[in-house]
Amino acid sequence: MENFLIIGLIPYFCEMSKPQDYIKGRGAQSNVPNRFDANTHEFRDDFLNYCAAEGDDVQESRTVTIDTFPKTIVNKVESPDVGMAYSLNPYQGCEHGCIYCYARNSHEYWGFSPGLDFEQKILVKRNAVELLEKKLRSKNWQAAPIVLSGNTDCYQPVEKQLEITRKLLQTFLKYRHPVGIITKNALVLRDLDILEELNKDHLIHVNISITSLREETRRILEPRTASIKKRLETVEKLSVRGIPVNVMMAPIIPSVNSHEIMPLIKEIAGRGALSVGYTIVRLNGAIGGIFTDWIKKTMPDRADKVLHQIENIHGGSLNDSRFGTRMKGEGEFADQVKQQFKIARNLYLKDRQRRVLNCNLHEEYKDGQMKLF
Repeated sequence: MENFLIIGLIPYFCEMSKPQDYIKGRGAQSNVPNRFDANTHEFRDDFLNYCAAEGDDVQESRTVTIDTFPKTIVNKVESPDVGMAYSLNPYQGCEHGCIYCYARNSHEYWGFSPGLDFEQKILVKRNAVELLEKKLRSKNWQAAPIVLSGNTDCYQPVEKQLEITRKLLQTFLKYRHPVGIITKNALVLRDLDILEELNKDHLIHVNISITSLREETRRILEPRTASIKKRLETVEKLSVRGIPVNVMMAPIIPSVNSHEIMPLIKEIAGRGALSVGYTIVRLNGAIGGIFTDWIKKTMPDRADKVLHQIENIHGGSLNDSRFGTRMKGEGEFADQVKQQFKIARNLYLKDRQRRVLNCNLHEEYKDGQMKLF
């Protein structure tokens, strides 16, 4: 068993290095070019010198929201190795700023950079509730769990004011339709009243993402997310109320959080989680460059080692799009991670099971109220 406990056992508890040009409170440290743009730009030295002399920011640092009105809102998930059939994203872009986020690349389709733009320019789907209601009332729709969000976090900071996710949950309750949630934000507790009502009919399942037990690691990986303490409390508060909780340790990054697998699973089991899942970091598209720039600024002492380890997990490349291997990787490191999870589940989560969401009630509530005949 000891052989399975040595992954990344040099946890590097030294203080993270942050150079003067490090952008505090953000994951990405620049706006990388959009691959679909015909032209790119760079800042001239005279402009940079002017900003320095005047004390001005070179780039706008505030978060802005942009209203959008899509024609559809429920997306069929075609990827065979993603554990959901349908997803719904009320927002595009995410202020949480997680450096590793696979959703960054999707921001390019909207004409923005997957770097800082992804964290600062948040697209808000103002008609999300209307579109969901239309979908659930459709005669051709057959109930199947829909996951919020699958792309960017439905409880990111802007949700506190806009409450689109809350209104979506109210719609799922109205039509007695099963829904899953993926989040790393304690704001989900705001909607406990709705979650408890959904749970009475087995219509809700919550996934809480926790990548580390160390606040310092969380702070640099996920700068604008809820603290580790708050996330653990969220797992416990949901579990105490009987709401099924799965914890996702996603992603596992070698030599950054890979040494925390056993203690993290022990902790979340003690908080009442029913299950745990994981992915191993992969850096597709522009994320490879964004992550490389970030880790060389925040962890220069181990940057090259971490990057080489990620490459070894994914066939010699930071980028891995192969179905079946992209999520969990391959090779010795991936095998050891798999074994650690197997051991931890047997030790701390044995005999705990997630129930299947109820898809049978919705047909009776197609019109938003129970059919009498």
